[in-house]
Order: sequence, then structure tokens, then C-alpha cells
Amino acid sequence: MKQFAVIGLGRFGMAVAQYLSKKGFQVVALDKDKKKVEIASEFVTKAVEVDATDEEALKEVGLKNIDAAIVGIGKNVEASILITLNLKELGITPVFSKAFTTLQGKVLEKIGADRIIYPEKEMGEKIAESLVSPEISEYIKLSTTHTLVEVEAPRLFEGKTLGELEVHTKYGVQVIAIKRKITHTEKNGKITSKEKIIIAPGPMDGIIMGDKLLVLGEDKNIEKIRKLTNQK
Repeated sequence: MKQFAVIGLGRFGMAVAQYLSKKGFQVVALDKDKKKVEIASEFVTKAVEVDATDEEALKEVGLKNIDAAIVGIGKNVEASILITLNLKELGITPVFSKAFTTLQGKVLEKIGADRIIYPEKEMGEKIAESLVSPEISEYIKLSTTHTLVEVEAPRLFEGKTLGELEVHTKYGVQVIAIKRKITHTEKNGKITSKEKIIIAPGPMDGIIMGDKLLVLGEDKNIEKIRKLTNQK
């Protein structure tokens, strides 16, 4: 099971720690604020009150088996830099560091941060995308040109297999998974539903009404799928 360290339990760090914990991962949460540590201790694997800018104090926490670390401190630039540096000195990879400005991000990159997170910018883009493209329920920006999105299956796709649709050839995207709701009527007449996910679907897998597709591709090709989804 993967283990994560979250350093800095502000709104961002606390949200990350809580999300990872809900997903079943082991989480070590660190902050020098006792009250924040007490709150996090209710849902994380381990919560420690420590000043992570102190390299020796950080070493004593014991982060040898950590698979990734998230530095949730952004406004205190000096602290975010020192903590990122300390984590890299401990040999932890990858380290994700929060930044408020591009200048701060460049500094963090210089000292070894594997990825810079701009929470406000990324959330703003996500909200804007949901406003202009309501048919897209979830998306992850993988690079400046490629995106992973979840879209409603276009009506044009219904009743056909992926092989018949030739999605990659015609539209330049790959269907990574199909999400489908399966309904079941119990003996007492109650109707229940559960979600079935078809991972890495093959050419014989078909699309039915109500399916959602997890699609990977260049932004320009994702736009083609988005337009198909809009067609009635």
C-alpha cells in the first residue's frame, strides 16, 4: 500500500490528507500547529507535530518508506523551500510542492521539487472547464497538449463496439475505460444500481446508452469528442 507524507495542514494540505486517507492510503500528516495535527489525527495514519524546516526534526519522524510527499505550504516561501529541500535531502521522490507564484515555482524546481502545484490556478481552470463544457464531468491536464477526460458517450457511439467506431483512427483519442451503471431489481421490488468500470476496453467492447468514457488524447481531438457529445 502506498504511503504519503503531507506537510503543512492548511486548507490545501488538510484536504489532500483527507482525500488520500478516504482512498485507503497510509498518510503521515505533519505540521507545527498542535491543533491542526489533532484534527488530522482523526483520519490519517499518523499525525506529527513537528517543524519540518528543521532537517534533524524531520529525520526523526521517519519517512523512509514514503512513496511521495506533498508540501502544502505556499504563502511562507522560505518554509516551503526549506521543507522541499529537506525532503529531497532525505531521498524522497517524488515531492509535490505548492506555490503561489511562478517565481516561487521556479525556485522550488531548482532545488528539486518534482512537480509544482498551483492550487488556485488549477482549480480555476477546472471550474472554468466545467462551465464551458458541462458534458465533461472530470478532467486531468496531463501536459500542455494532452488531457484525460470523462465524457458522456456520444449517441453516435451507442450500440457499436470500439472496433466498429475506430475511435483512435477517426478521432485521434484512446478510450481508457468505460463507466457503466448496472441496475438490479431486488426481491422486494427495490431498484438498486452500482457502477461497473471496464478497464482498458478492447475492440469487442460495446457502448450503450448512459455510458461514460474515460478518454485520453490531444486537446484538439478531445474537442472533437466534446462536439459529438453535444449532438442530439
